[in-house]
Amino acid sequence: MTIETTVDTAVFERRESEARSYCRSFPVVFTSAENATLTDQNGREYIDFLAGCSSLNYGHNDPDMKAALIDYISADGVAHGLDMFTSAKADFLETFEKLILKPRGMDHKVMFTGPTGTNAVEAAMKLARKVTGRNSIIAFTNGFHGMTLGALSATGNSGKRDGASTPLTGIARMPYEGAFGAAADTLAQIEMMLSNPSSGLDAPAAIIVEPVQGEGGLNAASKKWMQGIARLAKKHGALLIIDDIQAGIGRTGRFFSTEEFGIDPDMITLAKSLSGMGLPFATLLLKPELDVWQPAEHNGTFRGNNHAFVTATVALKKFWAHDTFVKQLGDKSAFLERRLELMRDKFLSGAAIKGRGMMRGIDVGSGELAAEICADCFDNGLIIETSGAHDEVVKVLAPLTIPMEQFSAGLDILESAIAENTSFLRIAAE
Repeated sequence: MTIETTVDTAVFERRESEARSYCRSFPVVFTSAENATLTDQNGREYIDFLAGCSSLNYGHNDPDMKAALIDYISADGVAHGLDMFTSAKADFLETFEKLILKPRGMDHKVMFTGPTGTNAVEAAMKLARKVTGRNSIIAFTNGFHGMTLGALSATGNSGKRDGASTPLTGIARMPYEGAFGAAADTLAQIEMMLSNPSSGLDAPAAIIVEPVQGEGGLNAASKKWMQGIARLAKKHGALLIIDDIQAGIGRTGRFFSTEEFGIDPDMITLAKSLSGMGLPFATLLLKPELDVWQPAEHNGTFRGNNHAFVTATVALKKFWAHDTFVKQLGDKSAFLERRLELMRDKFLSGAAIKGRGMMRGIDVGSGELAAEICADCFDNGLIIETSGAHDEVVKVLAPLTIPMEQFSAGLDILESAIAENTSFLRIAAE
């Protein structure tokens, strides 16, 4: 099939809502994509360090997933089935059980929510309140959990919250690790608030936390801090919800971002790269004893995306049936960390390298500088975005499958953009 390559961009300005955002940073019409390469309608290629905001961990149009989906569609496989039983759903559940749950000693049930991450978060929050009979949920500074009202209430970003135009309630905000600087023990502060009967903090139904804050600045929680949060949740009768929507599915090195922490979450939200191919697909993993829903008590028309089941099953079998992929991620993560450290040492002395695994970035100190760096990257063929409370972190979210040569080339573009945009800082320092 030939993709039409002549597009009148005026239609976007004329008809698309002002809510559009990414296209403002990358104002070209993309027509095709393969692994870590996007191509626009003029034939120009770009290295993709955004990867659908971590929805494309396995890159664009993986050939095996694409072939399986084409075969399924050609055979008139069920596309939409609400929550009815289908062969595609059975294949996914059996593969997920065999390759992900059982090897990790997990007995969690799989709840198919609506098609995106915020739907999984909504289900988790709703279920926590139903199970515990409590209302308040602890969420953290700089956290991002989605844009629907319940998930938005747990999101910290004021720009996102202001769009609600209604009070966002039911959340107790606590400081994430490092929120007050390295010297402040936020875990001790949270423990005091939970243990002091005069703190004014209601007993929480749940604690929801991102082990790495994707939109909040790539703040990465330590093993000690995460274990402490898990301990506090259990001590105070709150459910522990791990939001692994952006940090999971290999982005931080393992399928789940908490695998190295030795904690046992009550619930885990997954979305973004779960389908393997960028198709809408979100789930909530929950311990069996929490599965107290009545039939259809929480549902959604598009919770049965069979096309996503097909591609997700291929992704699991291709990348998670053995440890080769995880080892490759370790090598790429170490390479990325070294390159970012070299950039910092050469051009941004004292800047923080943020994140973990293949979810890393560099804090350049201001949103204005970060925006200029990203704009220069785009002009030179690299798609990359920012993160953080002030958009001050230049964030690398390359596909996990990116070839090393292309990965290095993309980082060369980033380094050149940092060098160009920090030259005035070096001159001023001299």
